[in-house]
Amino acid sequence: MRILIYSINYFPELTGIGKYTGEMSEWLASRGHEVRVVTAPPYYPRWRVGGGYSDWKYRGEAINGVRIFRCPLWVPQKPSGLKRILHLASFALSSFPVMFLQLFWKPNVVFVVEPSFFCTPGAWLVSRLSGAKAWLHVQDFEVDAAFDMGILSRGALGNMVLALDAFVMRRFDYVSTISKKMMERLGEKGVGSEKRILFPNWVDVESIFPVESSHMRDALGVGKEEIVCLYSGNMGEKQGLDILIEAARLLVHETAIRFVICGNGGERERLFALAKDLPNVSWLPLQPVDKLNDLLNMADIHLLPQRGDVADLVMPSKLTGMLASGKPVIATARQNTEVAEVVSGCGRIVEPGDASGLAHAILDLSGKAELRKAMGESGRLHARKNLACDAVLSRLEAVMKLDCSAGRA
Repeated sequence: MRILIYSINYFPELTGIGKYTGEMSEWLASRGHEVRVVTAPPYYPRWRVGGGYSDWKYRGEAINGVRIFRCPLWVPQKPSGLKRILHLASFALSSFPVMFLQLFWKPNVVFVVEPSFFCTPGAWLVSRLSGAKAWLHVQDFEVDAAFDMGILSRGALGNMVLALDAFVMRRFDYVSTISKKMMERLGEKGVGSEKRILFPNWVDVESIFPVESSHMRDALGVGKEEIVCLYSGNMGEKQGLDILIEAARLLVHETAIRFVICGNGGERERLFALAKDLPNVSWLPLQPVDKLNDLLNMADIHLLPQRGDVADLVMPSKLTGMLASGKPVIATARQNTEVAEVVSGCGRIVEPGDASGLAHAILDLSGKAELRKAMGESGRLHARKNLACDAVLSRLEAVMKLDCSAGRA
């Protein structure tokens, strides 16, 4: 097959959508398919274009059998509601001519990743003009989340944007997303059941696995008896990371408990300032892929904070690695959300915003080594059964092959 993938985020970004889109593209190329990607230069989660790339030049490259077209975009240093909109729109405008040129390549499938909503009309148009199947993959209900988080305000214009978002979704041949609850949200937007596909984020269970000791603990000077509570990932608005600092403050006199916060993002500097007087909080930069397993195994307890107003609009991609590492998870999530359903079998659930509840859950689990071990084993089993990379991507490939075969027939 000739598969055209359209995504603002791509490898070498190490977290979130860029990581998964890169792995998917390379996996499909390794299976013998021709894969092209229209994307931006890497900028996430630092909100700064990576070294060797430009935010105002077009660039072509090939990485691991995938042909990549990098298109310019504006990257705000401090993203806000309006700045995010301009940022996403700048990529949609610069990348559309490159997408249009792919008509001459005649793809079989046009696969667009949301975010960004701004890219979906162009992807749909290119699919129709080229005779390709149009596939929308929703990693994040960005429009819904923007309203629920107060980034955008409701009203006549807001309702029009929501209606347009749903209208465009219904035009695609397939619409996939990463959790069962998000599948239900697609149904609420009028996407028919015959079009909806569950396509969860995956984890390489062969490269992420439990180990007896972590070199990173030694490098950070963590004592053998210390309990490490690790958050690793993007530091943005949707994560609600203030709760980590509040919980650390409540547990500051528990000298055997250490919080390690790893990653980057728009909120990092503010959070660092909030915690500057806390001796039980350590900070690490975003780690390269070859150190990810060591990082995840540093944890005795993984922390997965999440704002309540984005429940089931996103499914945190970092959860897959947490589960595969065989360590328990404490998540802030409302009951009956999918995060709560997954984590309840391998950790603890705390109400979003409840710093006291989070501190109590940490303190309770820190004294129960056998329970932590059992929870971690349960999470590892869930990852192996449901989230293994080859199994998830093989299902995606099978749908594409079947549909393309039917089209040729």
